[in-house]
Amino acid sequence: MAADTKRKTLVVGHKNPDTDSICSAICYANLKRKLTGGVYEPARAGHVNSETQFVLDYFGVEKPQLVQTVRTQVKDIEIRETEGVRRNISLKKAWNLMQKANVVTLAAVTDSGLLEGLITVGDITKSYMNVYDSSILSKAVTQYANIVETLEGVMVIGDEKDYFGEGKVLIAAANPDMMEFYIEPHDLVILGNRYESQLCAIEMEASCIIVCEGAGVSMTIKKLAQEKGCSIITTPYDTYTAARLVNQSMPISYFMKTEHLITFDEEDFIDDIKDVMASKRHRDFPILDKNGHYKGMISRRNLLGARGKAVILVDHNEKGQAVDGIEGADIQEIIDHHRLGAVETISPVYFRNQPLGCTATIIYQMYQENEIQVEPKIAGLLCSAILSDTLLFRSPTCTAVDRAAAMELADIAGIEIEGYAGKMFAAGSDLKGKTDREIFYQDFKRFEAGKVKFGVGQISSVNAEELNDLKARLLPFLKKANQEHGTDMMFFMLTNILTESTDLLCEGPGAEQLILKAFHVDIENGGSQVNGQIVSLPGVVSRKKQMVPAIMIAEE
Repeated sequence: MAADTKRKTLVVGHKNPDTDSICSAICYANLKRKLTGGVYEPARAGHVNSETQFVLDYFGVEKPQLVQTVRTQVKDIEIRETEGVRRNISLKKAWNLMQKANVVTLAAVTDSGLLEGLITVGDITKSYMNVYDSSILSKAVTQYANIVETLEGVMVIGDEKDYFGEGKVLIAAANPDMMEFYIEPHDLVILGNRYESQLCAIEMEASCIIVCEGAGVSMTIKKLAQEKGCSIITTPYDTYTAARLVNQSMPISYFMKTEHLITFDEEDFIDDIKDVMASKRHRDFPILDKNGHYKGMISRRNLLGARGKAVILVDHNEKGQAVDGIEGADIQEIIDHHRLGAVETISPVYFRNQPLGCTATIIYQMYQENEIQVEPKIAGLLCSAILSDTLLFRSPTCTAVDRAAAMELADIAGIEIEGYAGKMFAAGSDLKGKTDREIFYQDFKRFEAGKVKFGVGQISSVNAEELNDLKARLLPFLKKANQEHGTDMMFFMLTNILTESTDLLCEGPGAEQLILKAFHVDIENGGSQVNGQIVSLPGVVSRKKQMVPAIMIAEE
């Protein structure tokens, strides 16, 4: 089967990933890249636990990227990458760009690519049909360069970089005697080749005269204009055409929309923006990258037939265990060893499920079937996964195939199974020797509730004494972590599995009050602890289902 070599496919295990889930994702992504040359990236749907981190560190492998959802995002679909324009370009130039690109909306951006405003075909039409103010050209502060470009003219006297910012536009159709009564200082006068009319306009202190039909300008007129500070532009157009076109030289900045712009980020989810797009009559919506730079436009048409993220599931096949948003993803394959509870797929997929003790065993078989050499670090990861899932072959799920695979992989990786497994299991259950930072970030996530940003870490243990000792160590570190992340509040759950309770460490203005509101409990001062507070939460053990939702609701 031919691979889409440009489209990225995520290889991801289940939520709360174990060693098999993480190692299988890394090793299968590696196999797929070798077989197809496509873009396959390992991912994880949760935090890497201590045991798995030991394995990754032992074999010098980076942990996969964290993917909390695979819902379709703006960055997953094709957007129209229309280039941004500068705010001072003329209406005529904007119109020409729209016609060339077959679009109805242009984005005005700064030199650094930040969005300043939007100009549409409708805005240009209104500027032409609804404007009757003869001073509109100066009110728009139009640069002479725009006028020269629009009239396809030449700047004979003056600087194109200057602006026409005061006065009205008029046509010198009357004789010079009459002109004296309606030309005022700073006006822009459109006229022909009559020397007397040109002289009169300059004497009346016009800011600029536009000489039509390509007529020449005498040295006397040029000299006088230079002395009076009057600019002179010549154009091949006749006076009627010049008068009709001159308003098209106005900068788009005067007509473009700059406030209450509806924009979307590359990271926005398609489901979230559909309702916004449907409620507005706009044809196009700007897309910004994570730094706020303009990327292109999106319309309702772009959403039709949008493909979800390409995903391969390993070590699970149930929706409840899968990464959020899996129902909208484009599932390519499923490699698993658990009971069937298969997620629904849009189309038929490659589904390999075998009654073995570990997904890594299946993946090792696939390396062998495709005659792909297993390099030592990949062998180490696969072997570690088998040892972990089979509890060093003690689990009733372990088969002879798993044991044989582990032995072969251990030989390739250069490890002694019994000794290595002992170290791996010890790393997963022992907090001794870890720094405050290591313990804090062993299971930590950031969240947002309205305008409030907060972080929640958690340690679960059956050792009450060990958890109690961590209070004194982690309370001071909470303040440091809060500053490092720029969050408003920081919490850490010390969860006792046996008593099914949590002592919650709090840091940040209003943190204790927020928890009091969320759980309706009394706050107990930290006793000998100087910094921070401790809140006892009986019955609370889950960050995802109990702690974070309660904080979110309390912040509403």
